[in-house]
Amino acid sequence: MSRFIALLRAINVGGTGKVAIADLRDLVEDQGFTGVKSYIASGNLVFEGTGRTADLETRLQAAAEKTLGLKSDWILRTPTEWSDMIAASPFPDFAKDSPSKYLGTVFKTQPDPARLDEVRAMATLGEEMQLVGRTLYICFPEGAGKSKLAGAAIEKRLGARGTARNWNTVLKLAEMAGA
Repeated sequence: MSRFIALLRAINVGGTGKVAIADLRDLVEDQGFTGVKSYIASGNLVFEGTGRTADLETRLQAAAEKTLGLKSDWILRTPTEWSDMIAASPFPDFAKDSPSKYLGTVFKTQPDPARLDEVRAMATLGEEMQLVGRTLYICFPEGAGKSKLAGAAIEKRLGARGTARNWNTVLKLAEMAGA
């Protein structure tokens, strides 16, 4: 058995993708996975099972759409991948000092690094960012809510679907997954 961290994109945010987290946990259990735990209502799950992450993403995404009518990307990482993502953080001091203002956008596929300057051009409030693998790390000194760096605009420019989590959530999921 392997453990997985699952992030669902754009659920229970701003009235879109509304779903009860208990229903998501039940869905994952009904798919044969065990030890299903959730963290806050924005689509963060940890569970155990077998399979390749890409296959499981497809399977769970299809099951959620069929069973719950939920159209949302599922992005899975193993605890090792999650730990590596944390270790690769290019802004560790900012992460430590302002974890609620430090976000990691975790992408389903590899974003186009050649287009990162298009995202940087959108930064207006002193935001700094770095793309490492399939994660875009962004420091939001004034908070993400005031920024023009919206998820959809970032995805469009980088050519990949993703979902952002603040560093507090990233660390909590690591703890939950034993990463």
